[in-house]
Amino acid sequence: MKTFMAKAQEVDKKWYVIDVEGKVLGRAASEVAKILRGKNKPIYTPHTDTGDYVIVVNADKIVLTGNKLDQKMYRRHTGWIGHLKEIKYKHFLEKQPEKVFELAVKRMLPKNSLGRAMFKKLKVYAGPEHNHQAQKPEVLELNI
Repeated sequence: MKTFMAKAQEVDKKWYVIDVEGKVLGRAASEVAKILRGKNKPIYTPHTDTGDYVIVVNADKIVLTGNKLDQKMYRRHTGWIGHLKEIKYKHFLEKQPEKVFELAVKRMLPKNSLGRAMFKKLKVYAGPEHNHQAQKPEVLELNI
Protein backbone atom coordinates (compact mmCIF):
# COMPACT_ATOMS: atom_id res chain seq x y z
CA MET A 1 0.00 0.00 0.00
CA LYS A 2 1.35 3.42 -0.96
CA THR A 3 1.30 6.49 1.21
CA PHE A 4 -0.95 9.25 -0.14
CA MET A 5 0.75 12.58 -0.84
CA ALA A 6 -1.44 15.50 -1.87
CA LYS A 7 -0.35 17.65 -4.79
CA ALA A 8 -0.89 21.41 -4.77
CA GLN A 9 -2.99 21.26 -7.97
CA GLU A 10 -5.38 18.67 -6.52
CA VAL A 11 -6.21 20.52 -3.31
CA ASP A 12 -9.68 22.12 -3.18
CA LYS A 13 -9.42 25.33 -1.14
CA LYS A 14 -12.47 26.70 0.67
CA TRP A 15 -13.13 30.05 2.33
CA TYR A 16 -14.25 30.23 5.96
CA VAL A 17 -15.47 33.14 8.10
CA ILE A 18 -14.68 32.88 11.81
CA ASP A 19 -16.09 35.27 14.41
CA VAL A 20 -13.66 35.55 17.33
CA GLU A 21 -15.78 37.83 19.50
CA GLY A 22 -15.33 36.74 23.12
CA LYS A 23 -12.84 33.98 22.23
CA VAL A 24 -9.45 33.57 23.94
CA LEU A 25 -6.62 34.80 21.70
CA GLY A 26 -4.28 31.79 21.85
CA ARG A 27 -6.97 29.14 21.52
CA ALA A 28 -8.63 30.86 18.57
CA ALA A 29 -5.25 31.47 16.90
CA SER A 30 -4.25 27.81 17.20
CA GLU A 31 -7.51 26.66 15.58
CA VAL A 32 -7.05 29.16 12.73
CA ALA A 33 -3.44 28.02 12.27
CA LYS A 34 -4.66 24.41 11.98
CA ILE A 35 -7.11 25.38 9.24
CA LEU A 36 -4.45 27.40 7.39
CA ARG A 37 -2.07 24.41 7.46
CA GLY A 38 -4.78 21.97 6.42
CA LYS A 39 -4.49 19.74 9.48
CA ASN A 40 -8.29 19.55 9.67
CA LYS A 41 -8.40 17.65 6.35
CA PRO A 42 -7.75 13.95 5.79
CA ILE A 43 -5.44 14.80 2.84
CA TYR A 44 -2.99 16.76 5.03
CA THR A 45 0.55 16.57 3.68
CA PRO A 46 3.33 18.37 5.62
CA HIS A 47 5.27 19.61 2.58
CA THR A 48 2.21 20.85 0.61
CA ASP A 49 -0.11 23.78 1.28
CA THR A 50 -3.39 21.89 1.81
CA GLY A 51 -5.02 24.59 3.95
CA ASP A 52 -8.02 26.82 3.35
CA TYR A 53 -8.56 30.58 3.34
CA VAL A 54 -9.71 32.08 6.64
CA ILE A 55 -11.47 35.40 7.22
CA VAL A 56 -11.43 36.48 10.87
CA VAL A 57 -13.94 39.14 11.96
CA ASN A 58 -14.35 41.05 15.25
CA ALA A 59 -10.64 40.85 16.10
CA ASP A 60 -11.04 43.91 18.33
CA LYS A 61 -13.27 41.88 20.69
CA ILE A 62 -10.70 39.12 21.36
CA VAL A 63 -10.09 38.19 25.01
CA LEU A 64 -6.84 37.68 26.93
CA THR A 65 -7.11 35.63 30.13
CA GLY A 66 -5.71 36.54 33.53
CA ASN A 67 -3.63 39.71 33.82
CA LYS A 68 -2.12 39.37 30.34
CA LEU A 69 -3.87 42.52 29.14
CA ASP A 70 -1.78 44.61 31.58
CA GLN A 71 1.34 42.45 31.98
CA LYS A 72 2.03 40.89 28.57
CA MET A 73 4.29 42.98 26.34
CA TYR A 74 4.64 43.11 22.58
CA ARG A 75 8.35 43.49 21.85
CA ARG A 76 10.20 44.30 18.65
CA HIS A 77 13.74 45.42 17.97
CA THR A 78 14.73 48.05 15.42
CA GLY A 79 18.20 46.62 14.92
CA TRP A 80 19.93 49.52 16.61
CA ILE A 81 21.69 49.13 19.97
CA GLY A 82 19.30 49.76 22.84
CA HIS A 83 16.26 50.20 20.58
CA LEU A 84 13.98 47.51 21.97
CA LYS A 85 10.42 48.78 21.61
CA GLU A 86 7.84 47.50 24.09
CA ILE A 87 4.12 48.11 24.28
CA LYS A 88 1.53 46.52 26.58
CA TYR A 89 -1.05 44.34 24.88
CA LYS A 90 -3.80 46.60 26.25
CA HIS A 91 -2.55 49.48 24.09
CA PHE A 92 -1.55 47.19 21.23
CA LEU A 93 -5.09 45.77 21.11
CA GLU A 94 -6.57 49.28 21.07
CA LYS A 95 -4.28 50.51 18.28
CA GLN A 96 -3.96 47.46 15.99
CA PRO A 97 -6.36 44.63 16.87
CA GLU A 98 -5.80 42.95 13.48
CA LYS A 99 -2.05 42.83 14.02
CA VAL A 100 -2.45 41.18 17.45
CA PHE A 101 -4.34 38.25 15.95
CA GLU A 102 -2.12 38.05 12.85
CA LEU A 103 1.04 37.80 14.98
CA ALA A 104 -0.46 35.11 17.19
CA VAL A 105 -1.29 32.98 14.13
CA LYS A 106 1.94 33.76 12.24
CA ARG A 107 4.08 32.54 15.14
CA MET A 108 2.21 29.20 15.08
CA LEU A 109 2.92 28.54 11.40
CA PRO A 110 6.14 27.02 9.99
CA LYS A 111 9.07 29.43 9.71
CA ASN A 112 9.79 28.88 6.00
CA SER A 113 8.42 29.75 2.55
CA LEU A 114 5.51 27.35 3.01
CA GLY A 115 4.52 29.11 6.25
CA ARG A 116 4.65 32.49 4.52
CA ALA A 117 2.38 31.19 1.76
CA MET A 118 -0.06 29.85 4.38
CA PHE A 119 -0.08 33.19 6.21
CA LYS A 120 -1.15 35.01 3.04
CA LYS A 121 -4.43 33.08 3.17
CA LEU A 122 -5.40 34.78 6.45
CA LYS A 123 -7.58 37.92 6.30
CA VAL A 124 -8.25 39.68 9.62
CA TYR A 125 -10.75 42.49 10.21
CA ALA A 126 -11.36 44.48 13.42
CA GLY A 127 -15.12 44.81 12.87
CA PRO A 128 -17.89 42.48 11.69
CA GLU A 129 -17.65 43.56 8.02
CA HIS A 130 -15.35 42.04 5.37
CA ASN A 131 -15.09 42.46 1.60
CA HIS A 132 -14.85 38.80 0.53
CA GLN A 133 -18.51 38.07 -0.22
CA ALA A 134 -17.62 37.14 -3.81
CA GLN A 135 -15.73 34.06 -2.57
CA LYS A 136 -18.92 32.78 -0.83
CA PRO A 137 -17.26 31.92 2.50
CA GLU A 138 -18.82 29.40 4.88
CA VAL A 139 -19.38 30.40 8.52
CA LEU A 140 -17.25 28.22 10.80
CA GLU A 141 -17.90 28.06 14.54
CA LEU A 142 -14.91 27.35 16.79
CA ASN A 143 -15.55 24.85 19.58
CA ILE A 144 -13.26 26.36 22.20
